Amino acid sequence: MKNKSYQNTINKKISAEGIGLHTGLKSIITFKPAPEDSGINFKRIDIKNCPLIPANIDNVIDIARATIIEKDNNKVNTVEHVLAAIVGLGIDNIIIELTSKEPPIMDGSAQPFIKLLQEVGVKKQKSLKNEIIIDKPISYSNDKKGIEIHLLPSDKFRITFISDYNVKTIGSQSFTFDFSEDAFVKEIAPARTFCLFSEIMPLKELGLIKGGSTDN
Repeated sequence: MKNKSYQNTINKKISAEGIGLHTGLKSIITFKPAPEDSGINFKRIDIKNCPLIPANIDNVIDIARATIIEKDNNKVNTVEHVLAAIVGLGIDNIIIELTSKEPPIMDGSAQPFIKLLQEVGVKKQKSLKNEIIIDKPISYSNDKKGIEIHLLPSDKFRITFISDYNVKTIGSQSFTFDFSEDAFVKEIAPARTFCLFSEIMPLKELGLIKGGSTDN
């Protein structure tokens, strides 16, 4: 019988600061503990009476070069590295406060956020996790964007990612990952965001990567 999995939050609040990748704005991020069954929520403290912005698929409004979520016209840009760290450590309930519309990019990976959350520690809560069980194959494809996703029933959480980049120096690559917290921290969290040199000027012309540099 599968062991019961309980929800988690963090023991106390902790903050960091830096600049946003796309906005270039100074940003302070603060992680705070949250009650059971409240989920993962962002809050813009630079906006008066800003509601909590749940980090769920229903609130995603854009995925072009960054994942952007929104509720009641309150947006948070580039949430993917923060969310990767939270999910990678098995945290279910947390509030992420921001002083601008984008978290700091730090070094361009999830690793700095992992270190912050590990510093305060993960706290087990009393309620069980709400888990989705894949009991039949599910597929999605988008020929225009060259994307395919296939979910298959399994007794463990395994991800296989295949990338076929139309650039000779990158080419086709694949990676298979059996999920565990330790493996995520060592193998996935240090992975940094990237773009091609040829993409830099077009991105700048779109008003993006204002905070981008070789440091991130």
